[in-house]
Amino acid sequence: MAAAATAPGALGILQAGRARLVAACCARLGPGWRLSGSWTVPRVDPATWARGRTPAAGGAAWRRGYSSEVKTEDELRVRYLEEENRGIVVLGINRAYAKNSLSTNLIKMLSKAVDALKSDKKVRTIIVRSEVPGIFCAGADLKERVKMNSSEVGPFVSKIRAVINEIANLPVPTIAAIDGLALGGGLELALACDIRVAASSAKMGLVETKLAIIPGGGGTQRLPRAIGMSLAKELIFSARVLDGQAAKAVGLISHVLEQNEEGDAAYRKALDLAREFLPQGPVAMRVAKLAINQGMETIPTKDRLEGLLAFKEKRTPRYKGE
Repeated sequence: MAAAATAPGALGILQAGRARLVAACCARLGPGWRLSGSWTVPRVDPATWARGRTPAAGGAAWRRGYSSEVKTEDELRVRYLEEENRGIVVLGINRAYAKNSLSTNLIKMLSKAVDALKSDKKVRTIIVRSEVPGIFCAGADLKERVKMNSSEVGPFVSKIRAVINEIANLPVPTIAAIDGLALGGGLELALACDIRVAASSAKMGLVETKLAIIPGGGGTQRLPRAIGMSLAKELIFSARVLDGQAAKAVGLISHVLEQNEEGDAAYRKALDLAREFLPQGPVAMRVAKLAINQGMETIPTKDRLEGLLAFKEKRTPRYKGE
């Protein structure tokens, strides 16, 4: 009985000692490391992140961000940049073994991350990039898809579409940094971002018609808005793949860069753009994005409906400014 009575106190001492030990380790690792439950989440300085290296959870040795031996929880890395880049968040896709294809797990992780970001008032700009050299996103994970039965395929495609729409509806500016291959759903993911920058060596295209299917993640709507209906039809009908220079020429991307030795030229440009956005009024940025997005669509005002009804009834419309 006495031993049992003293057990909670002993456990408390052990837990307190463990917490002090972990905190001491974090302190030695330097500023930016914080304790969250039983593990640490790194706040990465921009120079280190630009090189594509990230600290392993818990303060382990530094590792290359695109390790092929990736755990499922590491397939999407969410980084909150610090210091002069505070307010910039980087979503890094890290499925090297599957060319960053969109799996059920990755879609779930993207949805969870986007859900958290859309309500975070401290977030000012979001960059979507790849941590895998030469690949942005190869589209839906077809190896996973082929194992699904017919009743599972529809919900899988719907989830991809829903997540891409969630990214498009984020209230802050979003930038896709395309440093490699972006095909099918990968390009649709980039099209959901407000701004796209790419390396000249990158390859982009909606290639679904080669597989006797059509783009299912919003590409049939967003590509025409970006480059015009006629050219969008041409690219989708032909399943043509464009490099960075050709994509810039048709207006698919805003900036094209020669690739650097690190393979992250597009990401570096995206970071420069995000820095330009930081000094601007955060509320104004959100409202401006909303106004631009809504302006691209037909707004169902009462006056518009009255005009259509008056035309049908062959009478003069009675507008009320509503």
